[in-house]
Amino acid sequence: MIEDKNQQRTPLSALGEFGLIDHLTTNFKINHKSTIKGIGDDAAVLSHKDKNIVVTTDLLVEGVHFDLSYMPLKHLGYKAVVVNLSDVYAMNANATQITVSIAVSNRFPLEALEELYAGIKTAASIYNIDVVGGDTTSSTSGLLISITAIGEVNKDDVVYRNGAKPNDLLVVTGDLGGAYLGLQVLEREKEVFKVNPNSQPDLEMYTYIIERQLKPEARKDIIKLLKDLNVKPTSMIDISDGLSSEIIHLCKQSEVGCDLYENKIPLDPQVISTCEEFDIDSTTVALNGGEDYELLMTIAQEDFPKIKANPNLTVIGYITEASSGMHLVTRADTKIPIKAQGWNALNDQE
Repeated sequence: MIEDKNQQRTPLSALGEFGLIDHLTTNFKINHKSTIKGIGDDAAVLSHKDKNIVVTTDLLVEGVHFDLSYMPLKHLGYKAVVVNLSDVYAMNANATQITVSIAVSNRFPLEALEELYAGIKTAASIYNIDVVGGDTTSSTSGLLISITAIGEVNKDDVVYRNGAKPNDLLVVTGDLGGAYLGLQVLEREKEVFKVNPNSQPDLEMYTYIIERQLKPEARKDIIKLLKDLNVKPTSMIDISDGLSSEIIHLCKQSEVGCDLYENKIPLDPQVISTCEEFDIDSTTVALNGGEDYELLMTIAQEDFPKIKANPNLTVIGYITEASSGMHLVTRADTKIPIKAQGWNALNDQE
């Protein structure tokens, strides 16, 4: 086939992951009444009798999303499940089933895949989900894993990204930045190993942040907690691409602005000490790091008394009118526009 030299060629990195999805799916129409929510949230929502079914899928590619030089296959299997379940929980739903598809090159023996599936089985057991299908095929470029997660939620309980209202509180679970810093430590040790293969890293002081990278957990507990507290968020999203990116998604889809307070962002002491060691600003890490798989939500002001004493939930800001814009309020009380500088899977790979 002869290539037309005049044909326009737009690099995918120019659009970014979500820009690409928006561009490619603009003309997809919803034809079935059972499709309550299609593309554009953490998961699709389908109507099924008295409940809604949520469906989400994720693709992990070797060399893009994981590096097997420091990611054990059992951990990879576990993480591949968890990152999908996180999207289900971000809809205020409970995960019930997954399907697992892999493409694998001939450099992987059976024993390697057994390790991968042992991790998948462990996650399925801990999160009480059924593995109900999938596919396997060969690959010429390493390992690819695609997992589809299915969950269910009462029709009145489903939470989308587009429900935030001015004066709502901006709330996050857990703490942020650990997964990114865990990755930095692992990458550093990989470079040391290349120079000296006999070097054995001492990672004891980085246990928490390395676990946040290699064995993250989805916040299933928060869905039960919110129900027990009788709190339904007005909007919710999981933090996979960095706090700044997720705040922008919520604000754009809800057509609101926000003020995020730098001094309210929850950081683990190990994150703070490792930032000092690497000479990285901890706020930058929390805003842009990604892969924390915490939940970011907005909650109505009247629900504040229900959550204020809970150690799992931190109020980090509040929602404003769209005309006010999206801002980080620094420790010096200066307002800086929030920009999405988190993980972009479509950036040109070096």
